Amino acid sequence: MKALHVLAALALTVSASAFAHDPSEKVTVLQDELLQNVPGKKAMMIEVDYKPGQSSIAHKHEGTAMAYVLQGQVISQVKGQKAITYKTGQFWYEPAGSEHLISKNASATKPAKLLVFMVLSPDEKVLIPLEN
Repeated sequence: MKALHVLAALALTVSASAFAHDPSEKVTVLQDELLQNVPGKKAMMIEVDYKPGQSSIAHKHEGTAMAYVLQGQVISQVKGQKAITYKTGQFWYEPAGSEHLISKNASATKPAKLLVFMVLSPDEKVLIPLEN
């Protein structure tokens, strides 16, 4: 059973590039588990590494997302709200379907890292690019 989890983790890490907003952005799926106490939903834990000055494309998530800044500073803006700069140790919440207009490293010289926890249905997409 342990080998199955290791193989699943490797497959998720390899497929994580499908979630990347930019080819040089590093996105790692740390966990992807069905929630036994909430049928039809799963939880995902994702680590997002931004290089200095790097940003994501505008996007939305079908699931609920909670983000925590592990390193550096990240500027985030959800549609209808002001852009906010979050520092290491700070966090925010995005309801399912929120349009994430800005997500970028606030520094042009230092990296930034986010830990993102999501709850979504197994068939929902983690990220959907917004059309300009």
